Amino acid sequence: MDLGIKDRVAVVTGGARGIGRAIALELAREGAKVGLLDIFEEGMAKTAGDIRAMGGTALEVKADVGDADQVNAAFERFGAELGPVTILVNSAAVLDNISKIELMDPARWERDLRVNLTGIFNCVRAALPSMQKEMWGRIVSISSVAGVLGGFGQAGYSATKAGLIGLMKTVAMEQARYNITANVVYPGIIATEMFQFMREDMKDRIRKRIVFRREGEPEDVAWAVAFLCSEKARYITGTTLDLSAGITLFTF
Repeated sequence: MDLGIKDRVAVVTGGARGIGRAIALELAREGAKVGLLDIFEEGMAKTAGDIRAMGGTALEVKADVGDADQVNAAFERFGAELGPVTILVNSAAVLDNISKIELMDPARWERDLRVNLTGIFNCVRAALPSMQKEMWGRIVSISSVAGVLGGFGQAGYSATKAGLIGLMKTVAMEQARYNITANVVYPGIIATEMFQFMREDMKDRIRKRIVFRREGEPEDVAWAVAFLCSEKARYITGTTLDLSAGITLFTF
């Protein structure tokens, strides 16, 4: 299916690995020019190389999404070298602050906010001028089932993943006049590095909560995101798409 995004410029944060990498590759397959924004240069180089190997266009820029100046400079470069940015996928996030609230280091809490929430705010602000000028834009942010259900020991991660849902709904309301949509997808358990490093007994316990009894693949998220970035999704905005494969369902 032609998604109508050939030659559109799509910036994907967190595109060096996992879900972000799968999204970047899928958008490239649909003909988009892909800008990669991440702090992991080696991973970005691999993603960009794979895109070029399939005949696509990619530009990688090292930047910390939590630093507004770095983000603004990156988007200026994307615009100058690729063209007007009209697609933004916010996939960059951190999840390394696992502890109960009373034991949590406040500095780690602040890092969660800085990357997972302020980072999205910075990227949206940087992308909006070109989208408004083009009178067309697609913004998709990656939340998590933890942002809907909470997560034991994940106060910072859960709070930021819930907060971005409210942020995207606000963006959807404010930017509709410019033909810009803003949506959220929240995956459940996906076979990324984080899941693979878990103990097998923990993996089995998690799988039992999924109605399919298996984890998803990064491509399962990428296909949904690509659709929301497309012309086919022009009447979808302010929505939150559950990609948890039924983990949020109550089952007997």
